[in-house]
Amino acid sequence: MYTPRRQSNAVAAALILCATAFIAATTLMAKSLGTSTLGTPLPALQISHGRFLFAFMGLSLAACVLRPRLSRPNWRLHFARTSFGWAGVTLMFASVAFIPLADATAISFLNPVFAMMLAIPLLGEQVGRVRWSAAGLALIGAVVLLRPTPQSFQPAAMLAFGAAVVMGMELIFIKKLAGRENPFQILLVNNLIGLGIATCAVFPVWHMPTGPQWAVLTGIGLCMAVAQTCFVNAMARADASFVAPFSYGTLVFAAAYDAAFYGVRPDAITYLGAAIILTGALWLALREARLKKPVPPAPSSL
Repeated sequence: MYTPRRQSNAVAAALILCATAFIAATTLMAKSLGTSTLGTPLPALQISHGRFLFAFMGLSLAACVLRPRLSRPNWRLHFARTSFGWAGVTLMFASVAFIPLADATAISFLNPVFAMMLAIPLLGEQVGRVRWSAAGLALIGAVVLLRPTPQSFQPAAMLAFGAAVVMGMELIFIKKLAGRENPFQILLVNNLIGLGIATCAVFPVWHMPTGPQWAVLTGIGLCMAVAQTCFVNAMARADASFVAPFSYGTLVFAAAYDAAFYGVRPDAITYLGAAIILTGALWLALREARLKKPVPPAPSSL
């Protein structure tokens, strides 16, 4: 058992905003590795391998210092959750090499919508008109961002859409796992299994990174470990319904990073599609908060 953290909405909000800044930073760094910015582009499978490798190393070092009390993990749930999380991370990293970070990040916010849909057959949940309306609104926003015309359609946007689908599936297993184990243990086991999956997948495409690419791979892993730690501590200090809206700060940071480092400015379609998706996702989150007090979820793999 772990000691509950003192409740503080202010601290929780600060922590979740820090988490979003670090998460957006990982997509920025993934973009630099997936393009020719630092040399020969690395495959998305190799980038996600670096994410799990260095995150696990950082968390292992923290475990040696903190010596948390660990229990026997539910390996079946962990493996299922991490498999979908790894797939979502890989697809997300692949997408940002081709489309603006703001677009990819906004599309990824569809994952709670797909989780709601998948919960019907997999968890036996009932979905009413309000939930379907919120989900439909978010999907309309995704269609706007996908720009479905011959002149403007970006096939790579479907990678981000696929990431949202599989991360929605990950949320199903997070729901089953939530509250069962120490949050630090969940992080450690998640990154251990993720490293195993990523290592097996990367063999056919792995090639030696340059020095700067090694540094960025390390940065992705460590930033993700910090982001997950901030997320876990935020969820421990406030209700999930309070914390959830702050997670959309990822979109703001992603757009700011893309503008600062790549000179990419969001266009009107990006603003419109992102606003529609965030409205639908926020409506869904508020509806869930009214129905019942949610159990703080385990952190996402991304």
